[in-house]
Amino acid sequence: MTTAIIYLRTSTEEQNPQNQLQDCKELIKDNWKHEVIEEKQSAFKDKDRVVFELIKTRIKSREIEHLIVWDWDRLFRNRKLLKEFFEFCKFHDCKIHSFRQKWFEDFHNIPKPFDEIISELVLNLMGWIAEDESQKKSERVKIAYKNRKGKWGRKPLSDNVIQEVLDCHNKGMDLRSISESVFYWEKHRNKRSVSLGAVHKIIKENAN
Repeated sequence: MTTAIIYLRTSTEEQNPQNQLQDCKELIKDNWKHEVIEEKQSAFKDKDRVVFELIKTRIKSREIEHLIVWDWDRLFRNRKLLKEFFEFCKFHDCKIHSFRQKWFEDFHNIPKPFDEIISELVLNLMGWIAEDESQKKSERVKIAYKNRKGKWGRKPLSDNVIQEVLDCHNKGMDLRSISESVFYWEKHRNKRSVSLGAVHKIIKENAN
């Protein structure tokens, strides 16, 4: 019997995940024995994703042949981490299925040895996208920092702080959570959190 897991990752602010579940069940085959596992956690807080780590352990032991999600961003929104996870699953003979990326299902049906060639091409493409996004992000941070130079008022935030705000935003964190998580140091070693206004401004100025 083929073993599959439907992984539902929702944040604490999201609604009941039943809609996701019904969509994911469309990808289940008749001969698949499946279970549903839900985790209320951001896809970016990797250290806190206990349930997801347990799933990875089961994939590594080859207990799971299919992992089904509603969208790839339920796994990772960071393209580099997503690519690495695809490679991890491929090595351990686990196929990833996504309701929102149904087009990828065709790659599972490609006969050998072409499936290996196409799979490698797709993974490399994801890596190229990740590298391009990283480069664009770096350029946006440099431009934002340059635009802040010479302005009156409080000392402009450092590149590291700006990058940390953008990373948190890309991880799906809301503005208030970012403000409470990102800090910088003022004169006399006073620790301050980045204001909501500053967070909003950074994200707006660095939007695509």
